[in-house]
Amino acid sequence: MISKNQLKLLRALGQKKQRKAQGLFLVQGEKNVLELANSNLKTKHIFATADFLASYQDELNRFECVQATEDELTKVSTLVSNNAAIAVVEIPDSKVPKAEGVIIGLDGVSDPGNLGTIIRVADWYGIKHIVASRDCADPYNPKTISATMGSFGRVIVTQLDLPEYLEQSEVPIYGAFLQGASVHKTSFSGQGILLMGSESHGIREAAAQFVTDKITIPLFGGAESLNVAMATGIILDNMRRQQAYNEA
Repeated sequence: MISKNQLKLLRALGQKKQRKAQGLFLVQGEKNVLELANSNLKTKHIFATADFLASYQDELNRFECVQATEDELTKVSTLVSNNAAIAVVEIPDSKVPKAEGVIIGLDGVSDPGNLGTIIRVADWYGIKHIVASRDCADPYNPKTISATMGSFGRVIVTQLDLPEYLEQSEVPIYGAFLQGASVHKTSFSGQGILLMGSESHGIREAAAQFVTDKITIPLFGGAESLNVAMATGIILDNMRRQQAYNEA
């Protein structure tokens, strides 16, 4: 059974201010909670139904688990369904990544669902680091974590002064714009930063001034725009495909 203090904490961690103050965040849903067994993140508690705990004894044996009813979990969860388990996890120390391989830079991407999907896409293409402007969505927002579909433990997101970081970078910075060189014809470096902006504002001037290569996804139909997460995936695929050809 979940204690009153534990219920209070779980509810509080739905708020950014409390996540920052406590240094903790929530991981919700069966798949995401099970991913903790394969990550280096420090898990404080897992609250789960009896069926969930019985089904995954081996995966959960190193965690401190508290049995709860689904009704209790539903009351504190931000999810509409899939409330078999909720974990309280420590927010890891965020370090500025070294310029190794490809890094994703995000400028003003404020939707947590988009950020979570970008984290998932980054994980698919083996990208380990994302740097994000301070006004991007919180990487530990429950909606962000849910949208990662388990990738939150393998991709590090660092929020920082993005223009300052870009200015100090010594690698190519590929910025996605409506006007630029086609990604199909761009010669990508093995190291670099892929800079993406929000769908409403694009890459803002403060960051855009440091872009070394303006790139675009060529339009073949009549769509007005692409979702930023979708666009990130398309560009990463072109980068990885070119890298594979170069290594062949």
